[in-house]
Amino acid sequence: MNLDKKALVDAINANVSKLHQGIDMHRCLVASILDQQVDERNLRSILDLCPARPREAELKKAIKEAIDVLDESRKAFKSKRLEALRKKLTQVLIDAG
Repeated sequence: MNLDKKALVDAINANVSKLHQGIDMHRCLVASILDQQVDERNLRSILDLCPARPREAELKKAIKEAIDVLDESRKAFKSKRLEALRKKLTQVLIDAG
């Protein structure tokens, strides 16, 4: 398989994976609605139980990677700003669940 075909197959596989995640999210939401468990007060908690949306999962992964890099380099770069950024990103991930 040449490089162009491999890149195309990889892109298709990534897209299909995102579609599967979206379908899982919709399945979870429809099941909750059919069980009449959804109202304005508990929609957020139901969304938290459903599979993560693809874009949200990608962002969480990127933030985690940034935190890891900042953590690994904190002894080499004793910067208060980098430390504050690492702590802020960590808190964002904690708050996001």
